[in-house]
Formats: sequence, structure tokens, C-alpha cells
Amino acid sequence: MSSPDQQATSQKRKTLYNSKTKSSSLSWHLSNIYRLTVKELRSIRSDPVMLILVLYAFSIAVYTVATGASTEATNLAVGFVDEDHSDLSRRIADGLTPPLFKPAVEIAAPAIDAEMDAGRLVFVIEIPPKFEADVLAGRQPTVQVNVDATAITQAGNGAIYLQTIIANEVSAFRTGRGGTSDIPVNVEIREKFNPNTKSSWFTSVMQVINNVTILTVILTGAALIREREQGTVEHLLVMPVVPAEIMLAKILANGLVILTAAGLSLLLVVEWWLHVPIAGSILLFLSGSSIYVFTVAALGILLGTIATSMGQFGLLAIPVLLVMQLLSGSTTPMESMPVWLRYAMQIISPTPHYVAFAQGVLYRGADLSIVWPQLVAMAVIGAGYFAFALHRFRQVIFGA
Repeated sequence: MSSPDQQATSQKRKTLYNSKTKSSSLSWHLSNIYRLTVKELRSIRSDPVMLILVLYAFSIAVYTVATGASTEATNLAVGFVDEDHSDLSRRIADGLTPPLFKPAVEIAAPAIDAEMDAGRLVFVIEIPPKFEADVLAGRQPTVQVNVDATAITQAGNGAIYLQTIIANEVSAFRTGRGGTSDIPVNVEIREKFNPNTKSSWFTSVMQVINNVTILTVILTGAALIREREQGTVEHLLVMPVVPAEIMLAKILANGLVILTAAGLSLLLVVEWWLHVPIAGSILLFLSGSSIYVFTVAALGILLGTIATSMGQFGLLAIPVLLVMQLLSGSTTPMESMPVWLRYAMQIISPTPHYVAFAQGVLYRGADLSIVWPQLVAMAVIGAGYFAFALHRFRQVIFGA
């Protein structure tokens, strides 16, 4: 029988051996992940079409969306039907100035429908007869504004601008003629974070965020589908690697490409080319984006295990990405959605949390103490996605 001292020594040796074994096993896993990541990066480098897609999405696509899809009222065409021909009506016409409106085009009343049906005019203002006389007499004459509401965003914003211009011109005219202003309160509006309400400040950053989602899913899913179609995935089955190492390598490699492209896009395209100021820390944004990229990359691998070809993967990814983008809060506020749908998207999708995180950091300059709930939510959803994708990956690829 061994003595108590010998038993203690033997136990210490077993503990030391187990720790060395665990350390060796961890080093082996990290080494495998590193080599597989290098393999994935070389695979991406050898695919020029995918590289051109990434370059285009984070450069030209961001610029064209920011400058071509304007939502503010700019150079709107206005028709002017003047049946009063007074000083006040001319003041209203002269108040329609660039850059909000083009110079008013005077037309006759019967031509209103034809001009608006042809799309040559977005607004038509009708000044009734005796308009100036009724204003000076204290009556409340009616000014009719016809709006082409097929251009919904410009129509809504432009109609508000027209109402404000007409009210200001009438008030200034009455005050100059010895009357009193009808407006008892002077409302002063101050826009925060975007003082001139330029849509390019919003759309450029949101386009970068949308591209992070789309390309991460496409790159990771396509990487798996490509190996399945080319038969190279069978090579991995005979190598001393485990499914988690393969998945992590694909996520790391594709995530590194996307994060690098997103960071350069913010610096070179958004800040330098479009002159959009970034209020917060780009480093914090990229750190939070790494959690999001991990999550949506796991989703891409999950879709890659469901589809058996690149065509099937594309058809499967389109509706998933559309729902994630449209219900993410990047296009319309989350508050405008039904309550049940808003909560459902915040539970099953990481995109609403990522949009809130990105807007807080890039627009408002928020720090970690403010945006940490979004990071935690993305990490929790990402863990669920990764676990389910790993389960599917073992079943489909390894047959486990």
C-alpha cells in the first residue's frame, strides 16, 4: 500500500499531466483554426469576382446610394396659378427659391391636371382672386396647394415647406402693412446630429451597415457551398480537424475581409469622399461589428448547410436578407412596426440591435456604457445561431 505522501504526489502528477494535456489540446485547436483561416483567405484571394463585389459594395455602391437616392426636398418643380396678381401673390412666388424649389412656373388653371399628369410639376399653388384684399380685411382666404403624392417623400416634405413659406410671407406682409402677426409663438427648430437634415448623412452609413449584413452571409455561405460543389470538403473529413474549427475559420476569414472593407469605407468613402462626419469611435464600431459579423456569418453557414447548390443558396438567402433589412430599423423606425413584430425581430434577428448600436456610435458618439445592451443581445443571438449551425454542419458535412 502507498503512503499518504505517495498518493498526494501521484495526484499532483495527474493534475499536472491533465493541465499539460488541456494546454496542448488548446494549442492544437488554435493551430488548426489558424491554418484553416489562412486557407480561407487564400480561397477568397483566388476569387476575383467576389473581391470585385466586396470592393464595389463598399465604395461605388455606398456613394451612389448616398448621392442618388435623396429623400429631402431639393429642386422641386412648382406651378403657380395667380388669379390675384397682387403684391402679396408675387411675394409668395418669389419666396419659392433654390435649393428647395425651382423658380415657380406660372400656368393657367385649366393646365393644372395636364402638367401634373405628365410629371412636369410636383406642386401647383392656386392663389384665388381678391386674395390680398381679403388678407388685409382680416378674412381668411384659402390657398389651394395641389400635390403629386406619387413622389411620397418629396411630396410630404415639400408640402410642409410650402405651407411654412406661404404662412411666413402672409405674416410678413400683414406686419409690414401695419397689421399684427397671426402667430403668437415663434417656433425655433434645432436638428441634432444632422443640422441640415441631409439624407446622404443617413443613407451612406446605413448602406455600409446593410452591406456588412449582406456580404457576410453571402461570403460565408458561398464558401461552404463552393467546397461542397467542388468536392474539396471531403478533404476536410480525413484531416484531424473538428467541425467547430472549420466553422470558426470560415467566420474569421470572411469576417476579417468584411470588417476591413467596412472600416476603409467609413474612412475613405463616407468621411473623405462624401464629407459625412462620424461622431463616434470607428474602433468601437468595428469592435461591435465583429460580434455582429460572427452572428450573421453563422447564419450564412446555416443557410449553406440547408442549400445544396449555389443557386439554391441564392434563392434561400434573398428572402432571409430582405426580411432582416426591411425590419431592422435601418429604413423605417422600429416604433412604426406592430409591437409583436418588433419584439419578434429583436429576439430572432441581430440586425435591429446592430442598427441601434451603429446609429448610437456613428451618429451620436455613444460610448460603451450606452451601447453595451445591444452588444450583449447580439452575442446571445450569435451563440444560438452558432450552436444550431454547428449542429447542422455536423449532420450534413460530417454525418454525425
